[in-house]
Amino acid sequence: MNKLTQVVFTSFILLTGCAGKAPNLGIENGQLTQCPDTPNCVSSFSNNEKHYIKPIMIKGKRLEIKNDIVNIVNELKNSKVTVTENSYVRAEFTSKVFGFVDDVEFYFPETKSKDTSIHIRSGSRVGYSDFNVNRERVEKIRLKFEVLNVNGSESM
Repeated sequence: MNKLTQVVFTSFILLTGCAGKAPNLGIENGQLTQCPDTPNCVSSFSNNEKHYIKPIMIKGKRLEIKNDIVNIVNELKNSKVTVTENSYVRAEFTSKVFGFVDDVEFYFPETKSKDTSIHIRSGSRVGYSDFNVNRERVEKIRLKFEVLNVNGSESM
């Protein structure tokens, strides 16, 4: 084997574990799991400015919102919804090249208001930095909800 082939082969073997084991996520005490100290996670429950991201505010019923979340996630590339519950959805996003997995959670607690808060956590399973991929993904999802909300309210 030539040197380049050895480097590529060794890199491939080392990176096959990049998907990492699914972390213990979900809702605890009415909140999503906190982000680790590494800058590869955002959460609407974070008190830390580098991790904080605003929740998505939308009008609608929880079941409709859950269905919208599932549809939006399924439209995005390299995504897979892994958990759907009454007020919670979890999805995995896998990077094309190395197969890194990011876990994205959506939590929409019951409220008496017509507005529903969709709390979000998006974090990488492995590594240190994500080059803002998780934050950009959440903002892309937020934009899709805004478009959906505008188009949905026009048809009423």
